[in-house]
This record gives sequence, structure tokens and C-alpha cells, in this order.
Amino acid sequence: MVDILHSKIIGTGKPLVILHGLFGMLDNWQGLAKEFGQFFETHIVDQRNHGKSFHADVHNYELMCADLLEYLDANHLDKILLLGHSMGGKTAMLFATLYPERVEKLVVVDIAPKYYAPHHQEILAGLLAVDEASVKSRKEAEAILSQHFAQVGIRQFLLKNLYWKTKNDLCFRFNLKALANEIHHVGDALIADSVFHEPTLFIDGQNSNYIEPEDHELIETHFPDVQIVEVPNAGHWVHAENPNYFFEVVSRFLIY
Repeated sequence: MVDILHSKIIGTGKPLVILHGLFGMLDNWQGLAKEFGQFFETHIVDQRNHGKSFHADVHNYELMCADLLEYLDANHLDKILLLGHSMGGKTAMLFATLYPERVEKLVVVDIAPKYYAPHHQEILAGLLAVDEASVKSRKEAEAILSQHFAQVGIRQFLLKNLYWKTKNDLCFRFNLKALANEIHHVGDALIADSVFHEPTLFIDGQNSNYIEPEDHELIETHFPDVQIVEVPNAGHWVHAENPNYFFEVVSRFLIY
């Protein structure tokens, strides 16, 4: 039996599928999904090893694209609008180039098709320390994370993944072991020579360094029908830091 990705579906209309980033989950997108649900049948999806979706030892973009294809087939979604943030943006890019007949428009949020060197070591060290400590409260978990990195926003984002697996067992929803082992794949570049010719929107957070001006030429090579829009007053978590501007730009692109 094939494992199908866990999702939540909001609204009616043309299907829009939203893919979260590394250590995220569909809950991160619920507020915006309600807004998009005014216009689209909005599917917010937990990718493998995240949220309430299945855990697996292997984690790479080819498999995440296969997961998404199985999800679309299981939900009878023939042609979709596809949006992905960070790791989800890499999944979305590859999926659109592999299965262009299944994607009408593509939105990629604050990630480029280039290779990124591993840069989550401090976060992983903190998460592994929390996991080994068998914490009994979020406060205890945050205290451990704060010893490894200073950014309060990132700590709060990660702590949303904690849940009571049993009455005495506070755990992360993501598959920490697999993600730690496979973290080198998260920065993989988009396959060379792959192209998606349909309308594409890249969202760049003004205060983020994930998309640099010199990346625009590479983006245009892979996605010739592209718009690149910078969202002001936002870092890497563009949709959370400036949600109103983000929603206005993305909805206008998807509708018109």
C-alpha cells in the first residue's frame, strides 16, 4: 500500500497545492490557506518526514516529487497551481520540470535553483540535544535550543513541531534522524538543463540572502516565463513576516 501525504483542504475552485519548507508543516500555512481558499481549492500538504505524513529513511527531491505525484493522483488533481517555500520550493521546481503537464502556474518562495551548502548545523545540533534530553515541556526545549542558536523566531518555529506522543513523551513531529542523515540533499541544485515554460513567480524576501541578484540569470534559464518579485520587510519566512503583501502578489499572479 502506497503512503499518501497528509493534507488539509480549504475552499473550492482551481486546485492550489502548497508545500512547506524544512522542519515545517502544513499548519504553518493555515492562515494564508484560508485566504487563498476564497479563490482556490487549497491543499496544504505535509511533505515526507514532516508533520503528520509518513516517515522514511530516505529524503531527497526525486522522492518528494514522486510523493506529490501520488498525492495528485489519489486526489484526482489533473492540473494544479503549485507553490513551495524553501525546501518545498525546490520540490515544486523539480516537479514542474518533470511533470509540466500537471502544473499550470508555479510559485517559488525564497529559494533559487542553485546548490546550497549545508547550513543547518547549529539548528540540527540543538534539535538533537532536545531529542536526547527527553524534555517534559516546551520551555525546557527552548532553553536547550537557545544554547545552540540565538534567533528567537526560529526557535518558536521549531517548537511548533513538539507534541505529546504519549502522556509522558514530548516529541518532534518531523523525522529528526532521517533529516539529519539526509540534510546534504536539501541543498541540491535543480537538475541541469531542466526547463518549465509555463508562468512562474519567484518571491524574494528583501532581508533574505537565499536569492541574490546574480541568481536571476540561472532562474530565467530554467524558467523563461518568470517574474521575480521582492517582498519588503521580510526575510526567509516571507509569508509569515509580510503575509498581506505576500498574499496580494501571489493571488494576483495566480488569478490573472
